[in-house]
Amino acid sequence: MVVTAIVGTLLYSRISDGIYREKVNAAVAEAQSLTDYTQAQLDATRYRTDISLTKVISDIFRVSDVSPTTSIRETIMLASPQTAKKSHNFEGSSNGVLISTIPQELRKEVRKTFYSKSMRVKISYQDRASATIDAIAVGRVIGIPPSYVYEIYYLFPLTQQSQLISLIRGWMLGTAGVLILMIAIITWYVVRKVVLPVREVADVAEKLSEGDLGRRLAVRGEDEMGRLAISFNEMALSMQQQISRLENLSRLQQRFVSDVSHELRTPLTTIRMASQILYDSRSALDPAASRSAELLISQIERFETLLTDLLEVSRFDARAAILETKDVDLKPLVLKVIDQLQAHEIADFSFQGPDNEYRAHVDDRRIERIIRNLISNAIDHSENKGVTVTMRQSEHEVAIGVRDHGIGFTDRDADRLFDRFWRADPSRSRVRGGTGLGLSIALDDAKLHQGTLKAWGRPGNGAHFVVTLPKNPGIPITGDPIEVIPSDQPSTLLPDFDSDEN
Repeated sequence: MVVTAIVGTLLYSRISDGIYREKVNAAVAEAQSLTDYTQAQLDATRYRTDISLTKVISDIFRVSDVSPTTSIRETIMLASPQTAKKSHNFEGSSNGVLISTIPQELRKEVRKTFYSKSMRVKISYQDRASATIDAIAVGRVIGIPPSYVYEIYYLFPLTQQSQLISLIRGWMLGTAGVLILMIAIITWYVVRKVVLPVREVADVAEKLSEGDLGRRLAVRGEDEMGRLAISFNEMALSMQQQISRLENLSRLQQRFVSDVSHELRTPLTTIRMASQILYDSRSALDPAASRSAELLISQIERFETLLTDLLEVSRFDARAAILETKDVDLKPLVLKVIDQLQAHEIADFSFQGPDNEYRAHVDDRRIERIIRNLISNAIDHSENKGVTVTMRQSEHEVAIGVRDHGIGFTDRDADRLFDRFWRADPSRSRVRGGTGLGLSIALDDAKLHQGTLKAWGRPGNGAHFVVTLPKNPGIPITGDPIEVIPSDQPSTLLPDFDSDEN
């Protein structure tokens, strides 16, 4: 519509200007011819007695004598300022045209050059002053014997030209309307043929992303959209097959982990019983055998821990993990874990928690496991530079923070911090050996409580882990009682591993 309007406006302007210029040229040529003829008649009155000056002047204002080859016109004759002082006898107009029709600018130009000058004017009549006619005025200076200087103006109405331009404007508006309607129909057809299939592709792609892998596009024709539908369906089929294979592989892996973990329980129990007998009688053994019994029992304990973690991971994968919540004061739970891990024996250990209750409806077994994993991990990586355990609460949240000042971790390590079996430095000697599943299980336990587990770390400046739990199930977390970035370390926040993540 905008393009049509612009093109139509330019075309209309060019056509109307061309019609106007053509009329101006014709009017100037006709006025020139009339002026020459009138001037010749006036000059002839000096030498011929059969031609009367009064008769010539009268003929100037008679427009009925116009020949069929000329256009209808009006005439105005005005005295120049010098002549007006002497006489006003010859001033006048045809058909009662008002003298004021001629603007002063045109009169000045005519007197200045003595040649024909034109201007667009509005013709006004004495008997119908309210009505005006658009016209072209062409003026020139003439001489009336014996020595009077007058200005003669011929007025050529633009009625026919206005009617022609109006007709052209009407045809152009009608043509523009038909053109816009045709463009609209073509656009609708093209949109229906192109956009609707693309929208269908988008809808099917959205369904595929939501897990409906059986959706396919209808193939219509052999054009580009048909080939697109065929390619899209082939891609969807390939994706479905790949995802099915991956799902089967994942189920096999989960079943393998679960079955192996359960099957190893029985022989491990027997091995533990036998190793316990050796361990209890190690005082009667030689030093080498006694040391071997101690190593055997410690590794069996580690093996049992690994099996327990694997079983818990398999429960999370199978979505079989359930919460057994009850109203618990978390502060005694944290203090119990600190005593069991003998955290007080490390250098610069501190516990910060106001002397009040931190009650929440949680599964105390899982929360204890989260706290144990975080504190144990902090002790392993603290390098004897101190560990701080902090508890804070708000109206609806309870937060527990574990801060160490040890080796910390990098931004690159943060991306895999909660991955299963991942360790920042597997070759590093630690006080306690881990399975690489502790942080992953802690994150899953926090998610199960609809809580968050966030981590901050910086190489050489330690790490800070903060678990935030809702006091009551179903109430979303709206704040952080403990900021994950320590106040003494203006570092950037590493990625959050909260309950919203998959």
